Amino acid sequence: MRTEVAIIGAGPAGLLLGALLTKAGIDNVIVERSSAEHVMGRIRAGVLEQGTVDLLDEVGCGDRLHREGLVHEGIDIAFGGALHRMDLKQHSGGRTVTVYGQTEVTHDLMEARAASGAVSIYDATEVALHDVGGTPHVTFVAGGEAQRLDCSFIAGCDGYHGVSRGSIPREALRVFERAYAFGWLGVLADVPPAGTELIYASHPRGFALCSMRSPTRSRYYIQVESHEKPEAWSDGAFWDELRRRLPETAAAQVTPGPALEKSVAPLRSFVAEPLRYGKLFLCGDAAHIVPPTGAKGLNLAASDVRYLAEGLREYYEERSEAGLDAYSARALARVWKAERFSWWKTSTLHTIPNTDDFARGLQRAELDYLIHSDAAMSVLAENYVGLPF
Repeated sequence: MRTEVAIIGAGPAGLLLGALLTKAGIDNVIVERSSAEHVMGRIRAGVLEQGTVDLLDEVGCGDRLHREGLVHEGIDIAFGGALHRMDLKQHSGGRTVTVYGQTEVTHDLMEARAASGAVSIYDATEVALHDVGGTPHVTFVAGGEAQRLDCSFIAGCDGYHGVSRGSIPREALRVFERAYAFGWLGVLADVPPAGTELIYASHPRGFALCSMRSPTRSRYYIQVESHEKPEAWSDGAFWDELRRRLPETAAAQVTPGPALEKSVAPLRSFVAEPLRYGKLFLCGDAAHIVPPTGAKGLNLAASDVRYLAEGLREYYEERSEAGLDAYSARALARVWKAERFSWWKTSTLHTIPNTDDFARGLQRAELDYLIHSDAAMSVLAENYVGLPF
């Protein structure tokens, strides 16, 4: 089997890249180790920057998003027993975000790919990348048979634990990482949200987040120790703890209900440099991880994919490698800014274990400055709605 671009991973990054390449007439094949049903079942966040929405529109996957997505013009920051609204639209030059679950993005992209006739291979085991510095090819087992996919380029969109990053020699890759001493216990429930916009709460007992997937489905999180198990928390215990961390007005709007899904996600910051080795390019979680506090993970994957698609289109249309040569530096410039914002928001809103009174005083001052300074609000808004890409 032969293709121009082998895409490893059928998450949003791989599917979006495939859609952009197919639109440009560049042949591509997606190889995914999981089943299509498993990929569709992944529960992830879904705050989309305008740049991400624009890309989905570009590949013809924006219709349902615009019908069902929730456009948000602000967020609430809660601390000291009160809610403080951050007007994103006012402080970012009129830009907004759209709440639309990553599962729905994946569904729309998968449907579009199936309709296009582009090849996707699911349930591929023993996936291996070969000669990524020269003439690359991919081997795997599918349908009980060993297969080989020859290609000109490989896009590694297979996440933090995928084979792509591990296929780069260690001495050719520099890794930057910070692990946080806490995680998020998340609950998905078919209950109305506590507010019309997201609520980010800083509380001495720990951080909390009230978000939503639709007017009837909500996603809530509370800060816990990273080693905690979701089964240690009953539904009742979760709802009680969530309400303790919210101002009374917000807590009164929380509607408890049975959890459809409950999980603990550890928080980490991670960047691998460079994002290219020979003919292999890393995109999305294969290249970087951000704490979810800044709502940047899916959006960073989208900007990576846009830069890589532009470079590949330039290569095939103009026989120029300039875009591919610039990919890593171009993507990393945006990645590090998103890492900074996500780290700042995480450090400011969470209860940091083993910290001292001075550090806690700085956190309070940071939050107080934020709500009283137009300049500080503009910095938050500009980063939250997304830097241009």
